[in-house]
Amino acid sequence: MNFFRGVMGGQPAGPQPTGAETIHKLCDRVASSTLLEDRRDAVRALKSLSKKYRLEVGTQAMDHLVHILQTDRYVCVCGFMIKSFILIPYENAQKQEEDLGVLFTDKFLGDSENVTLLLTLLEEFDFHVRWPGVKLLTALLKNQCNQVQGVILVSPMGVSRLMDLLADSREVIRNDGLLLLQQLTKGNAAIQKIVAFENAFERLLDIITEEGSSDGGIVVEDCLLLLVNLLKNNSSNQNFFKEGSYIQRMKPWFEVGDDNSGWSAQKVTNLHLMLQLVRVMVSPVNSPGATSSCQKSMYQCGLLQQLCTILMATGVPADILTETINTVSEVIRGSQINQDYFASVNAPSNPPRPAIVVLLMSMVNERQPFVLRCAVLYCFQCFLYKNQKGQGEIVATLLPSTIDANSISAGQLLCGGLFSADSLSNWCAAVALAHALQDNLTQKEQLLRVQLATSLGKPPVSLLQQCTNILSQGSKVQTRVGLLMLLCTWISNCPIAVTHFLHNQENVPFLTGQISENLGEDERLVQGLCALLLGICIYYNDNSLENYTKEKLKQLIEKRIGKENFVEKLGFVTKHELYSRAAQKPQPVFPSPEQMLFDHEFTKLLCVLANVSSLKKCLSSLNQDTQIQELREQVSTLSLNSEQMQNQITQQQSQIQQHKDQYNILKLKLGKDSQGLSSSHGEGAHVNGLHSEELSQLREEVEELRRQHTLQHTQLSDKDSLINTLVYSHAEAMPFLVSCPTSLSPRSLLPLQEECRGLREGHAGLEQQLASAQSTVAIEQTEKTKLQQEVQESKKEQDDLLMLLADQDQKILNLKQRLRDLGETIDEDEDEIDARDQFGEDDDDDDEEEDEENND
Repeated sequence: MNFFRGVMGGQPAGPQPTGAETIHKLCDRVASSTLLEDRRDAVRALKSLSKKYRLEVGTQAMDHLVHILQTDRYVCVCGFMIKSFILIPYENAQKQEEDLGVLFTDKFLGDSENVTLLLTLLEEFDFHVRWPGVKLLTALLKNQCNQVQGVILVSPMGVSRLMDLLADSREVIRNDGLLLLQQLTKGNAAIQKIVAFENAFERLLDIITEEGSSDGGIVVEDCLLLLVNLLKNNSSNQNFFKEGSYIQRMKPWFEVGDDNSGWSAQKVTNLHLMLQLVRVMVSPVNSPGATSSCQKSMYQCGLLQQLCTILMATGVPADILTETINTVSEVIRGSQINQDYFASVNAPSNPPRPAIVVLLMSMVNERQPFVLRCAVLYCFQCFLYKNQKGQGEIVATLLPSTIDANSISAGQLLCGGLFSADSLSNWCAAVALAHALQDNLTQKEQLLRVQLATSLGKPPVSLLQQCTNILSQGSKVQTRVGLLMLLCTWISNCPIAVTHFLHNQENVPFLTGQISENLGEDERLVQGLCALLLGICIYYNDNSLENYTKEKLKQLIEKRIGKENFVEKLGFVTKHELYSRAAQKPQPVFPSPEQMLFDHEFTKLLCVLANVSSLKKCLSSLNQDTQIQELREQVSTLSLNSEQMQNQITQQQSQIQQHKDQYNILKLKLGKDSQGLSSSHGEGAHVNGLHSEELSQLREEVEELRRQHTLQHTQLSDKDSLINTLVYSHAEAMPFLVSCPTSLSPRSLLPLQEECRGLREGHAGLEQQLASAQSTVAIEQTEKTKLQQEVQESKKEQDDLLMLLADQDQKILNLKQRLRDLGETIDEDEDEIDARDQFGEDDDDDDEEEDEENND
């Protein structure tokens, strides 16, 4: 009893035992005591020691405590035992304590049946068993979430048992059950679905209503956190939530009164989570169909209208107002009916002003919080996203015929922000105006009409020119980046705007000067955007200005900047860290105003411009038009040579046909005369004379054919050299090439091959007939043998020629295909189509004709 004396404050009679010794004795008592009271007292003592000797208790007592859990599951000692588990670190625990919790959790999970046992204990209604069980399972999930989730997922009715906690009449168990389910549903879509189909949405919304909605306490917060877990990035649950008409039940959350002063911290937290829940349902990362359906439901049930009421209300805390603006942004993004409604919302001012105008006033006001200005910009972007009607309305407020001097318009605010002294206002206004032009050629052309009065006594200048004037004045990097993004968006895919930009004689020299200079790291981004702007001027140039045609601009870049330097500066834009960050999501989120440089839609514009690589390729092909003309001439020469060769092949075909006719006559004569060779030597001499004459003539024609082959080989070598030079010189050429069709095709060479085969076979048959008819013509036989060898050599040369011609023709076809891929129109002749589509079929037909001749 020395231990208990120490606990009760008495002085021990002998030496005090160490903590490890005491824990060992207590573990023995837990394992060996037969009386329930003794085991319970030992467990209580272990729990008291676990705070100071956590490692020792966990190491020695874990197995005994699990055994107690199994054997005494229906007695109240289980409650004390579960609470004594050393898995849960005490408040303000250090990292070492947390690591111990993970260590002991791994030991407990060594047997998955332990988790199943806990789930079974949670069915007990006894408070001293159920509540500690909830706490223990929550601790296990915190320490090893994935492993415990896996066990619960395969456990029969595992999730259902945990969902029953929400129906417990004891609030402490219900509330801790919410915390358990929060841990359980983290990052596990399968469990999220099961929880949702266990009627979680209905129960959670009921609890939120019972607890006072946004005015409720921390229980409302826990319910909202669980709802976010169930819905975020889970399209199945989102659809179930929408189809279950739960969106309509969210509307009362956002009903605020006239008196919005004195908001509690908990109400602010609750409303933040409620707004976050709305955004989860209409997030841009969701599938377009699901987002559109939720946006429609939010409009129909009046939720959007309720959010706009908060947007225009007074006394709303700044952080709630900012998050409400972000939420309205995503509710209207890409939804025409919601965008139209938002355009009709007016602020409760005298006189009433459109909500868009009021928000833009905050955006260009440098005294407003940075996050609020970012939220307004996002709202304006979402209002114009895929909204050509809204884009037209914004641009119209800048046109001379629609300007109202007695009121402030969106266009006036944007122009004011564009040219103010605040660089952040410059950037926001430039990006906002760029969104009014996004994918809208009509508004790009309309905006060219905008004229600005810069000062008294001076003529007005166009908005386009004023933007370049500010660029040339050397303003802050943020201002220049915003203006360059606006200009790139404005003139891209708009040749008229390109012409207007190039018409000012100072713009191109300014851009080339900016790109060619060796500036610091901060200026390299501006140089890259200047290169992009100049590249767009080339890419969408209609050559209407004689001094700034595509060819002349390319020559200027080659001369003033250098091709490699130009492409290097252009590529710096996409390599910038802030560019990558802006490309991730539409909402402009920046840690500080200085890092607000790139807009998400601008990064998408670069992708539209052929992912920049095509633009680089276009711009790197400087002096391309001159090269194109040279290439056309070379192709024309190549085509002429091909026609000449085709004529030569036609002549050869005619000669071969004559050879065949002569051999047919010779075969006929030899067949008749060989019958009388045994009775008349004179007749044999006649045959020999006739044959010698024919063979002599054939040798002469073979020599002529060989000379023609030599000439063709020379021509093929010249053409191959020309093609190789052409391919090497223009390996990186752009799609501006045209070509002439050629009549030379593999199909036109097939008859030549077959005729040569027939010629050889005719000679072989003639030799056999002469050998059987008269054995005395040995000299003629020698001549025939020589002639056969010559014909075989001729055949080999013909085959080599055919291969060379086929290779040359394939190169021509490949070059034509490259020209087609690069955008040129190529007229195909019938021979080329037949060669591509029917080559194999003709090959088979010719083989059949050859077999028939051999049989004959």
